[in-house]
Amino acid sequence: MAAGYLDILRARHAARLLTGTLVGRLPNGTAHIAIVLFTRAEGGSYTLAGALAAAYGLATAVGQPLLGRAVDLYGQPRVQLPAAVLSALGMALLAVSGLGSLPLAYVAVVLAGVATPPLEGGLRALWPSVLKREDQVHRAYAMDAVAQEIMFTVGPLLVTVLVSLWSPAAALLVINAIGVLGALSVVLSEPSRAWRSAPREAHWLGALRSPGLLALLGAFFFVGLALGSITVAGVAYADDHGRESVYGWLMAALGLGALIGGLAYGARQWAGPPERRLRVIVGLLALGYLPLTLTPSVPVMAALAALAGVFLAPAIACSFLVVDRHAPRGTVTEAFSWLVTTFGVGAAAGTAVAGPAVELGSTAWSFGVAGVGGVLALVVLLATGRVLAAPVRTPAVVAGSENDRNGAVEPGFSTGRKA
Repeated sequence: MAAGYLDILRARHAARLLTGTLVGRLPNGTAHIAIVLFTRAEGGSYTLAGALAAAYGLATAVGQPLLGRAVDLYGQPRVQLPAAVLSALGMALLAVSGLGSLPLAYVAVVLAGVATPPLEGGLRALWPSVLKREDQVHRAYAMDAVAQEIMFTVGPLLVTVLVSLWSPAAALLVINAIGVLGALSVVLSEPSRAWRSAPREAHWLGALRSPGLLALLGAFFFVGLALGSITVAGVAYADDHGRESVYGWLMAALGLGALIGGLAYGARQWAGPPERRLRVIVGLLALGYLPLTLTPSVPVMAALAALAGVFLAPAIACSFLVVDRHAPRGTVTEAFSWLVTTFGVGAAAGTAVAGPAVELGSTAWSFGVAGVGGVLALVVLLATGRVLAAPVRTPAVVAGSENDRNGAVEPGFSTGRKA
């Protein structure tokens, strides 16, 4: 298992691109907790903290596909780095101005969110031209999904350390400065500078004109809803058991399961179309969420959380392959950015639904939201099976790689090498 991942990291530019992207995405991965801690330290209420975090999240959801389209049109360095700097300036404005003027605080978080660079989609657009071989790209997608779990675990810990050593304002400044350095590392790399999107058909819908991509986005809205509801349900479960630490254990177990599942998924080669495989994985993901409604003792619940997480990273990794097959030519970064946005909006909806589920019913009801989300994701994939079975991408018609300045073709498994 480890040998395959080491082969990827040994490939030229691979380790730098993966590390730079993760570091560059650190501000986005920690923004919600950093905003909440900063607001509370400034004397703001939990309601205000939640509103500012929600404003940031919605702004990010709007900005990602727009910036992704800009990357496809103008290249990575001309978009990613200015966006990272602008986003960092937005957070710096919040840290310096505080909550003395609430309209200014909202402007700051909205600016930071809208300008969040689409590094995640940009990396996935680069993998095929960097690694060349189809099996390596498959494994890189799985490694990418696993690395996300690590970032979302380590990032909040880093924020809390910075808050304890200095202050919430300092944490905002340091995290975003680190993020700019990560983006800089990516855009200065040779693959990022050389990458060119394929010629695209002028269409106002961009990537959204692909029926298969729309089907995938519909399914992953519900996957995001399931995951978002678990974050709220976990808090309610911890409250029921009278220990705040229980929440940390549940989230750690969920992340551990995703880590194990992602590593196992990427360790082998898979036959058959990814769309069919994705239906199976999402079905297993939904099946893993359902036992959480039993809300048993803490040790058993932690084990169930780990089991529920096993199929999350494989589902995300497999979705990357489906996006790559269904994104219209010249829209690959935008398409990946839409997946990020849809997943995030679904997660926000999940947190919004799970709260009332706890208050109107019970903790089990809030975990039931996750189960329903998983089932609905599977239903969407099954209902759109014919659409997903007909990817819009065709074999490359131009020799060369998208990393080749003399011939830009859509990045994909059949285009990463000379014909």
